[in-house]
Amino acid sequence: MRAAVLRAYGQPLAVEDVELAAPGPREVVVRTAACGICHSDLHVQKGTLPAPLPTVLGHEAAGSVEAVGREVTQLRPGDRVIACVSAFCGSCEYCLAGRPNLCSGDAAARRPGEAPRLSARGEPLVQFAHLGGFAERMLLHEHSLVKIRDDMPLDRAALIGCGVTTGMGAALHTARIEPGSRVAVLGCGGIGLAALQGARIAGAGRIVAVDRIPWKLELARKLGATDTVDAGAGDPVAAVLAATGGGVETAFECIGTPQTVQQAVAMVRKGGSAVMVGVVPLGAQVPLPMLDVVVNEKKILGSMMGGNRFRIDMPRYVDFYLDGRLRLDEMISARIALADVNDAFARLERGELARSVIVFP
Repeated sequence: MRAAVLRAYGQPLAVEDVELAAPGPREVVVRTAACGICHSDLHVQKGTLPAPLPTVLGHEAAGSVEAVGREVTQLRPGDRVIACVSAFCGSCEYCLAGRPNLCSGDAAARRPGEAPRLSARGEPLVQFAHLGGFAERMLLHEHSLVKIRDDMPLDRAALIGCGVTTGMGAALHTARIEPGSRVAVLGCGGIGLAALQGARIAGAGRIVAVDRIPWKLELARKLGATDTVDAGAGDPVAAVLAATGGGVETAFECIGTPQTVQQAVAMVRKGGSAVMVGVVPLGAQVPLPMLDVVVNEKKILGSMMGGNRFRIDMPRYVDFYLDGRLRLDEMISARIALADVNDAFARLERGELARSVIVFP
């Protein structure tokens, strides 16, 4: 089969022939139908988010089950599935406390000494996030997958695998948006647009979208923003404070830079929350005005993959799409072939895409 392999940081991915092992007792072979291209993949390619190499990138994938191991009970060939990075063991303290997104995910990996799931000419390959979705097939632990409805288009289902679950979950689970409240979303890429839609679905009264790119702000309005702020045209904090009469109850930072983290905290009114969704580069430090945080009782909340319980949440998000509440078609900027993955990375870095999706024949 063909897969896109990263062999050195800062270098283009190479589309190569790779070998897939036979499924183990609790493993599943999935024929990949689609895989979204996320900023996290770009961070790994550039080396700002370290990962073992060589690796097959891609972690926002959906497809159909081709084969299952002998101990797999919840999936069978022909099932349509979404893959998720939040693989769970089911027995650690986080899983038992209902927070499987914080599980280490070790259950999804093969044990030391076992044959690798992926290899190329005898060389083991790593599956990024235990998935490796930039490939025609994936070999995964069953705890990395959830079955979905047969009437869900798989190219749109792929977005639910990461960006939608991360953004929607930040609004619905981490922040628990109250109806009528005021919200700011910093960054209108795939995750920011999903957070914005989560706020709309939760009943937020004012939703201020903040970005530097005009077409993204226009798209944000189509998806539910009541106000937009061009961060390149002036001080975005002052603009948000003016638009909301003194700040928002919740600000979602969906970019991952020290400056936007500081801006999110500054946009929050007394007693509000700044939700950190974007991935700040490893080692980056963010100075914050702690007097403001303490005196005004501002809360800073981390949100890992939207606090998801993906086997519960993802089927619900599928229902949201099919009943019209969640709009995914507008979020797909381009559908591409696997061979075009490096061009898609370049366009993502230039801010030309909300989400591009690799569609496999």
